[in-house]
Amino acid sequence: MSKILIVGNVLEDIYLRLDEQHENLETDETGTKWLNLGFNDSKHEFFGRENLLSGAAVTKEVLENFGHVADIYDEPAHSLETPNTPNTVPTRGYRYILVAGNQISYLSPARKIPTPFSPKKLAKKYDWIFLDRSAILSIELVQNLIKLVESTHVHLAFYVPKRLPAYAKPLLRVAKLIFSDDPFLVEQNAVAVKHFLPDNLFLLSETGIKSEKNSIKFKKLTKTNLYTHLTTYSIIAATILGSRLNQKTKQEQLLMAKINIENSKLSGTLPEKDLENLAAEEQASAIDLHQMAKQLVGNGKGILAADESGGSIHKKFESMHIPDDYQHRRDYRNLFFTTPDLEKYVNGVILFDETARQTADDGRDFVKYLTGRGIIPGIKVDKGLANMPGSQEKYTLGLNGLDERLEEYFDMGLRFAKWRAAFEITPTTPTKNTVYKNVEILASYAKKCQEANIVPIVEPEVVFDGDYPVEHSAAITGIILKELFAELERQEVDLAATILKVNMILAGKQYKTQSTPREVGDWTAKVLKKFVPENLAGVVFLSGGQTPEQATENLQEVTNHGPFPWPVTFSYARALQGPALEAWQGNNENYPAAKAAFKERLEANCKALQKSL
Repeated sequence: MSKILIVGNVLEDIYLRLDEQHENLETDETGTKWLNLGFNDSKHEFFGRENLLSGAAVTKEVLENFGHVADIYDEPAHSLETPNTPNTVPTRGYRYILVAGNQISYLSPARKIPTPFSPKKLAKKYDWIFLDRSAILSIELVQNLIKLVESTHVHLAFYVPKRLPAYAKPLLRVAKLIFSDDPFLVEQNAVAVKHFLPDNLFLLSETGIKSEKNSIKFKKLTKTNLYTHLTTYSIIAATILGSRLNQKTKQEQLLMAKINIENSKLSGTLPEKDLENLAAEEQASAIDLHQMAKQLVGNGKGILAADESGGSIHKKFESMHIPDDYQHRRDYRNLFFTTPDLEKYVNGVILFDETARQTADDGRDFVKYLTGRGIIPGIKVDKGLANMPGSQEKYTLGLNGLDERLEEYFDMGLRFAKWRAAFEITPTTPTKNTVYKNVEILASYAKKCQEANIVPIVEPEVVFDGDYPVEHSAAITGIILKELFAELERQEVDLAATILKVNMILAGKQYKTQSTPREVGDWTAKVLKKFVPENLAGVVFLSGGQTPEQATENLQEVTNHGPFPWPVTFSYARALQGPALEAWQGNNENYPAAKAAFKERLEANCKALQKSL
């Protein structure tokens, strides 16, 4: 048990719940409700009023829930020669919070009350001082705190306000623990906070918490519409401090803060025991990303890529004179997913959004159907390619709204995702700018996936078109892989929970001398062993325009150069599906022949995962 003195202001939040049936509320195009508060003797009605203490009072409540003694500094009580614990919580300000539905507006006093603090004899009574987010800093307060910390054993935890005044920056150097919701804190005060990294600096937001080596994301919060920002951040910071003092690990601290803010009510935060129980439940239900990644690339099986976008599948169907409508697309996917013994050949299947919502013959959606067969369902999450500004080179769209989509996909039962970047080789491309742009996007996508408990497959594809020799293909692929893994490391993506989907190394289709399978195996093994880190979960190959037979022969030659530091397998689309599509022809009476053709390619590629030497 620690003794903590909170230096900050207590606010009384007065919630007024407006009567929406009688008030003239207007809703704009963003869904925001507006109330015209005309100062013309107009009368406004509310049907509920709640008075709650916030600011330092919330911090005190959370710390006490962890079993610590927490006092809020009160000038009259603590200025005595023998400090006494305040019998009452001082209220130093108030706010009116107008609530309409799930939206709020604030009426706050313009005059801020400075937070008092005198260090007389406090060192003997407290282990920590927590400078709360609610505190209004003054030169005198800062000087008194620095004097106390530098002359005693007491530790300082500091919630750094945005727009930190220059006179308060010395507090960064004497604090033991720092919290802030200012994303520019580190950049603006790099020298002052350098000694905190990686353990003692926490950046907070309404979407998650981040330190240098630990981070966690919240579920979509609804209570922040009623919690004020001050209360939200007070709960997070106090939970981290309270659990830290109770010897919880860094990740446990973040998890408890996440659970507290997701489950607390306006009437109160959660006791430590409840947080521990909920944390245990969440950890038990969490997906082990390392284990999931291993399952996707192990056991001598591959991954079926059934994620063609609407444009891609339209071209396929058009070439075969098959109607491109919802039912034919469903029947096409159903053909592969219902193939007998599919689970003997593939660990996972990559779906397209439409496919993930379609149903198998037994009425289950394809996600549940595949899961029931012991096959892990995944999802393509990129939104296709766009031109780089002023160029014909491409970058990949889809980061906007990705967090929400990943949350939905996880709830649907999808456990891995794929994102493709495409690079074309010409005498002048790919340029450095295009490489950097795409690997940055790939790493951002991968990080978001892991934060959503989804295994990412990163796919930097060197397109198999063009007029270039195999040596040039090897050089370009090596450059891309080098930059990709550097960026994955920079964005702290866990490689042990990441899969690389990559092209084999072969000459372009237009080159005068095509690569032999032996050359493909030699060059591909050489590039991968040089540029792919050993702690990666696995490598899967795309077929990239090769014929079905060619993709299998080349896979065999790559396998012959093993063993590799990571599992190697296939993730083919056309090279598995092409013969089946030709047999099906859009007619479900041809299902048996189409499934047989598909199964033949599966067997051949799984056999190619075994050395033939």
